[in-house]
Amino acid sequence: MNAADTAFVMVCAALVLLMTPGLAIFYGGLARSKNVLSTMMHSFFLMGLASVIWLVYGYSLSFGSDIGGFIGGLDHLLGRGVGAEVMKDLTIPSSVFMAFQGMFVIITPALISGAVAERMKFKAYVIFTILWITVVYAPICHWVWGGGWLQELGCLDFAGGLVVHLNCGVAALTAAIIVGKRRGYGTRAFIPHNLTLTLLGIGLLWFGWFGFNAGSRLAADGVAGNAFLVTHMAAATGALSWVFAEWILKEKPTTLGFASGAVAGLGSITPACGYVGTTAALVIGGVAGVICYLAVLAKDRLGYDDSLDVVGIHGVGGVWGTLATGLFASTLINADGADGLFLGNASQLGVQAVGVVATILYCAVATAAILFVVKALVGLRVTEEEEDAGVDTAAHGEVGYNL
Repeated sequence: MNAADTAFVMVCAALVLLMTPGLAIFYGGLARSKNVLSTMMHSFFLMGLASVIWLVYGYSLSFGSDIGGFIGGLDHLLGRGVGAEVMKDLTIPSSVFMAFQGMFVIITPALISGAVAERMKFKAYVIFTILWITVVYAPICHWVWGGGWLQELGCLDFAGGLVVHLNCGVAALTAAIIVGKRRGYGTRAFIPHNLTLTLLGIGLLWFGWFGFNAGSRLAADGVAGNAFLVTHMAAATGALSWVFAEWILKEKPTTLGFASGAVAGLGSITPACGYVGTTAALVIGGVAGVICYLAVLAKDRLGYDDSLDVVGIHGVGGVWGTLATGLFASTLINADGADGLFLGNASQLGVQAVGVVATILYCAVATAAILFVVKALVGLRVTEEEEDAGVDTAAHGEVGYNL
């Protein structure tokens, strides 16, 4: 065991956990005031629910002994075999690795909630989350990080472009379509009630993302340092390019645009951060800000109601970042990775594309099946009267502001 590596990953795990309250604040500010608590509750509740699932069986399904390249075995049910011993090929205890990976399983379904905010039953969301972590997150995590078929194929995903961002983006699109639009969508404006909260949220997310990306190296070394640097640069260029794009198209640079662009840059650099240098980071972040902004603008024409733009930011950003890894990856940055197309290895881009297509297809089909099961069990939406009054009162008997 290396004490510095262990301490580093423990701190990074705490930073990743902080991202979930940051996301709750980010999303809460974007919701209408009558739905601020219910929107934030989606994220906070998962700090309890997803953590227990992870300990009981989620970690085992994700990182247990490989079964056919698809799923992990039941070696680690209830944390069995997880303790002070050092992980194979690593320098940290298995308990620290389990804790770090557990923070990812908290925030991924929390991100999905943004697509169905302001109308989904809380009971339905809880059941959906249990099933989704089991049927979707754990298998895809195993494919990419747990010794599954995509990892064996050589697909590169340093910190969650497929496992987190594309996964949640596809699930969000599927859920937005099946749950349906908010009442009045398309006929009246849905205005964020508190953008100051949203700006505080992006500050916490940006801060926590250093743990998300740099910590995924699982060691305090040069690759982690590079991931730290390129994460910041991609966030910066993503925020700037989004603002300049909307300044050109809408003639006003907005604070929401800056916050959204930063998340687009952060999400897009996530799969690549351990494999690319600073120049690539500027390109990845800059392109992400523009294409994610255009994707958000396109949702009205495409006819789906993604309340808080999960699909346009995380889904599109996850696709771009994963493919960009196949373009810019360099073994000079990380000898454990591979060279990308621009360094003469065209096959890596193909492998990345396989990962994108497989994640989209599996996640879409499995998420749809889960939602139809939940709909049959308890229904998906609050009543029209409850939606008009606000989900805060209907679901939780509380209000965010008692003025």
